[in-house]
Amino acid sequence: MILDDVHRGITKRKKRKRLGRGVGSGHGKTCGRGHKGAGSRRGHSSRLGFAGGQMPLFRVVAKRGFNNKAFADVVLGINVGLLDERFESGDTVNLETLTAKGLAKGRFDLVKILGDGDLTKKLTVQAHRFSRGAEEKIRAAGGSTEKLG
Repeated sequence: MILDDVHRGITKRKKRKRLGRGVGSGHGKTCGRGHKGAGSRRGHSSRLGFAGGQMPLFRVVAKRGFNNKAFADVVLGINVGLLDERFESGDTVNLETLTAKGLAKGRFDLVKILGDGDLTKKLTVQAHRFSRGAEEKIRAAGGSTEKLG
C-alpha cells in the first residue's frame, strides 16, 4: 500500500456540477434531468417521504399507541448542590436569577429543585416543584421555599 494513495482524489471542497457545457462533458443537452416529465421542469421538487409512486414507508409501517410528548410539560431540574456552588447566603433563587447565572438555558415550562448535593447557605428558593429531599435540605440550612403557580 502506498500512503499517498490513501488521500489521492479527496478534496476539501467539491467542485460544482457544470451543466449545459456540451455533449462531451456528460452534462450537456438535458443536463442530467432526463427527457420530459415533471423532473425535467424548472422548480420541481418531490414531497418529503415520496417514494416514486411506491407506497411510502411511513404508510406501510404500523402505527400503534399514543405519545403525549408533544403536550407534556418540559421540566428544568436543578440540584441543591449546584445552588450551593453558584449562590451566596441570603440570595433569592428564582427563574430570573437562574437565567442570569447561566443555569436555566433553553425552553422549559417548569422549574424543579432536586435534592442531590449538600446545601450550607441560607437561600430563599422560588420554583414550581420541589423534591422532598431538596425541601428538607433547604429548610435545614435555614432557607425557605416558595411554590410558584
